Amino acid sequence: MKLAYTKYLFFLSVGLLLFPTAASAQLNLPRGSQQAEVTQRIGITDVSITYSRPSVNEREIWGALVPYGMNNLGFGTAKESPWRAGANENTIIKFTEDVKIEGQDLAAGTYGLHMVVNEDNTAKIIFSSNSGAWGSYFYKPEEDILSVDVTTQEIPHTEQLTYIFNDVDATSAVAALNWEKKQIPFKVEVDVTDIVLADIRQKLQTSPGFNRQTWEQAANFALNNDGDLDEALGWVDGAIAGQFFSQKTFNNLSIKSQILAKQGKTAEAAALMDEALPLGTVFQVHGYGRQLIGEGNADKALEIFKWNAKAHKNTWPVNYGLARGYSAKGDNKNTLKYLNLALANAPVQASKDRVAANIAKAEKGEAIN
Repeated sequence: MKLAYTKYLFFLSVGLLLFPTAASAQLNLPRGSQQAEVTQRIGITDVSITYSRPSVNEREIWGALVPYGMNNLGFGTAKESPWRAGANENTIIKFTEDVKIEGQDLAAGTYGLHMVVNEDNTAKIIFSSNSGAWGSYFYKPEEDILSVDVTTQEIPHTEQLTYIFNDVDATSAVAALNWEKKQIPFKVEVDVTDIVLADIRQKLQTSPGFNRQTWEQAANFALNNDGDLDEALGWVDGAIAGQFFSQKTFNNLSIKSQILAKQGKTAEAAALMDEALPLGTVFQVHGYGRQLIGEGNADKALEIFKWNAKAHKNTWPVNYGLARGYSAKGDNKNTLKYLNLALANAPVQASKDRVAANIAKAEKGEAIN
């Protein structure tokens, strides 16, 4: 009996040595502080925050559950630590391209996100190279890649800790932690034009570069986003007479014309648009006329609308274009004449409603553009 028990202990000990993970494995159970992720795209750059969401649950948060300043958490190797900016594992923030945080450069990558909350309504946001630790128990200042100081805001009560993105525009967004009645915001800025142009240069060397429209899109983006105009001109010329395709279209000639105009080569730009007109649809030519009105060139706009009306007789929206052209010239009589003709051949109710609204304006002597 004693021998059998000795064998049992031997095999049990061998089993534990062979299968230690089975003995220490953790079950996948629901947590009190649920995990969440929020992502915001700025230009073509994604900013993602992964965190866990504790609730206030009638507790005192700031200065109590989340102590002010740096603190010894009583566990781990850190003598003093910031707050993990959430619950459970370390809060993680990821940037797919380089960004600026509160005006300071931060390279693309994944970072541990920590915060030091102060009693005077300020906070320090810390981006650590260590994104894999549990909480901030093993925090090392030497792993900080960037830290920025921000001012906190008072907000309505937020029961569960929440990260949001506010004030999103073409090149920036404000990331913010909201919890209890405090918001801790930090601004993320992206050099969208440089990032997109770098991506375009790479894409043009791969399969998208074998498509004419890709070169047109590249040139158009550079044109409208303060890119290098000589580079944009090279790209649109690649669309017009590239090695793998050679086709003049209203679109690529129009883009090239706008680039030339921006370079001050107005005569060349105008000649190119004259070449483009026969290649355009009635809507493309109409759009060009409206562009000229927007540029303050009413004489040329009316000329283009007349050309469109002759080339696409009685086709929507040539009469509407003529009405806009005459309105830009201050000729209210002809404006009303062509608005009424446009109303008669408007194809759908929405178009009829827009024309009718402009008739009402013209009848009062008001401009319709």
